Amino acid sequence: MSLVIVGGNECMEREYIELCRKYNCKAKVYTKMCRGLQNIGQPDLMVLFTNTVSHKMIKCALTGAKSCDIPVARSHTSSKAALKNILDSYVNA
Repeated sequence: MSLVIVGGNECMEREYIELCRKYNCKAKVYTKMCRGLQNIGQPDLMVLFTNTVSHKMIKCALTGAKSCDIPVARSHTSSKAALKNILDSYVNA
């Protein structure tokens, strides 16, 4: 399973990726707006941490997800525990 994580803290990028590896998932993390999220590809799930993201980046991510029919999981907090809960519900379902 492949994931795209939009938002979160820069210092937590490595921990997000390592947690996804424990669930046998590949993850790309975008904590900042870079070229409008052009190279997200075709992930199986988009995780959106809404507290640490600008409105412009949320809008860009949601329009990209909608055009490619990518499911979006939103979380207000960008903690490792929040990502773990999302992974538990989507990966182990």
